[in-house]
Amino acid sequence: MKLKLRAVGTSTGVLLPKEMLIRLKVKKDDTLFAVETPAGYLLTPYDPEVEKQLGLGRAFMAKYRSVFRALAK
Repeated sequence: MKLKLRAVGTSTGVLLPKEMLIRLKVKKDDTLFAVETPAGYLLTPYDPEVEKQLGLGRAFMAKYRSVFRALAK
C-alpha cells in the first residue's frame, strides 16, 4: 500500500487509509507503535514492552502450573 507524507505544522505526518485502520483495529486517537526490525519498521497497535511482560508472565505460569492448580482448589 502506498502512503503519502504530508506537512503537519512544522512536522511531517502520514495519512493511513481507512482499510488499513480497520485491519489494524485502531481508530482516531489510538496509539500506534513503530518497532524497528531488520526489514524496516513494523507499525503495530501493541506495545512491545507489554508484550514482553506478558511473555514473561506466561513463562512463569507455565513453570509453576502445578502450584497454581493447587492454589485454585
